[in-house]
Amino acid sequence: MLVLVETAAGYGLFRVLKSGLEEMDATSVAKAFATPDKAQSAVSLEAFSRFKDTKAALAAATALVESKLDKGLRKFLKKNINDQQLTDKLAVADKTLGGLIQKKLEIDVVYNPGVQEVIRGIRSQLTELIADISEKDMRTMALGLSHTLNRFKLKFSPEKVDTMIVQAIGLLDDLDRELNNFAMRLKEWYGWHFPELAKIVTDNVTYAKTIKELGMRSHSKDIDLSDLLTEEISKEVAQAAEISMGTEITDEDLQNILELCDRVIELSEYRGSLAKYLEYRMSAIAPNLTHMVGELVGARLIAHAGSLINLAKHPSSTVQILGAEKALFRALKTKKATPKYGLIYHAALVGQSAPKFKGKISRVLAAKLSLAIRVDALGDQTEPTVGIENKKYVEKRLMELESDATKGMGKFAPPSGKKYTPMRAGGLKGYDTSADQVKVQQKSAPSRVKEEEPDEDMMMQQDEVPAPKKIKKRKAMSGGPAAAAAAGDMEDGGEGMKTEEGAEEGEVAEERPKKKKKKRAQQQQDEEEDE
Repeated sequence: MLVLVETAAGYGLFRVLKSGLEEMDATSVAKAFATPDKAQSAVSLEAFSRFKDTKAALAAATALVESKLDKGLRKFLKKNINDQQLTDKLAVADKTLGGLIQKKLEIDVVYNPGVQEVIRGIRSQLTELIADISEKDMRTMALGLSHTLNRFKLKFSPEKVDTMIVQAIGLLDDLDRELNNFAMRLKEWYGWHFPELAKIVTDNVTYAKTIKELGMRSHSKDIDLSDLLTEEISKEVAQAAEISMGTEITDEDLQNILELCDRVIELSEYRGSLAKYLEYRMSAIAPNLTHMVGELVGARLIAHAGSLINLAKHPSSTVQILGAEKALFRALKTKKATPKYGLIYHAALVGQSAPKFKGKISRVLAAKLSLAIRVDALGDQTEPTVGIENKKYVEKRLMELESDATKGMGKFAPPSGKKYTPMRAGGLKGYDTSADQVKVQQKSAPSRVKEEEPDEDMMMQQDEVPAPKKIKKRKAMSGGPAAAAAAGDMEDGGEGMKTEEGAEEGEVAEERPKKKKKKRAQQQQDEEEDE
């Protein structure tokens, strides 16, 4: 049986001398290749084809990784097996490659776990079985081939390793979360001793530095905080410390709080250095992308896509909603409107646009952004090229949308942002009075009914007359013709009374209150008694 072994130096064809070697277990095979002498008694080198240069080695390694039959391997097997008219079986390490060899070269192929152990044993004693290659040369060739193969697979230059960006933006988000958690814990912890400080100093890092300098709140009079805070805030801190409602803490409690302050300060400093590192890496790897949307949004787009080359393969419609996949699938499922933007919503060009234009601007930005990403992924430029023109185009499009929106508003359009500049030469122009118009106030039509002021006697009579009482409908129906008429007036919404009041000019309609029959009869009886 023959064994095919691929190495960084070339192809090797070995013959198995020990019968039943491929059927042994892993321990027995390992013992058979324990020493160089045992390995030479188990297998022998039949043929070896060395690669001419690194390019040939890269082509062969790429074909083997993709389980393809390389042209060089086909010639090697045809020369050493078919031309020699050998009928031995060929053991291979790749099942797919073995199928191609059996189909195209008509060679019987063997693939099983025992063959894998035999190939492993041959690789362990490879430099002893191949006399022309030393162990040092084999390691050097393997290292060079691995570097070349990885560059070819990534399709990047050594400077463009976007994995660093993916890890950096992920770590930056984690640091923001941890820093926020530590700062909230610090405010809650120290707030038991000095709760007013959190309202005066709002910044987390400055708050931690202030606690580290201040310590106990009773030291506020003796410690100068002018290096951290302004003079007004320092006075406010000192005044709040005198009337603070916090509890007293021990020195041991303060020591633990100060250690937490150190952690917050260290994390904030490392976060700043990591942000600078991310900015430099983004400027080197994706200059056009960074110029258009900034390093943070660009890094999040790369991290979401997995790599810069994967992001370059996405169409602009996918770049537009990248990061809003949940909302997209939910909208498709419920048959509602799909989202208009994803991660690019945080870009400055989208943020500065009006709410009704954000969808249009995000679509235009995604179209130009996809072109810039492809230039960054497949080009060698280290400075922004197409990104400058694309950003100007998006800004121009935004100005056009805003101008079109204000053009149709007429006098309701917001005032323009042009600054008033007085004339510098020739003095002031003369005032043109031809454009002046005098607003003539039109006289209103005289009212048909002219209201006159009532006389004093008439006013006195009205004051003497008591106000009429409301008459219920049921009682009005049983109160004779006068009450029925009053009830009818009430059903008509009081229109009869209104017409009586404004019937003639200068007359005052005196309405006497309608009394019940019993009261009227009682009045008549009282009058008769008086007479």
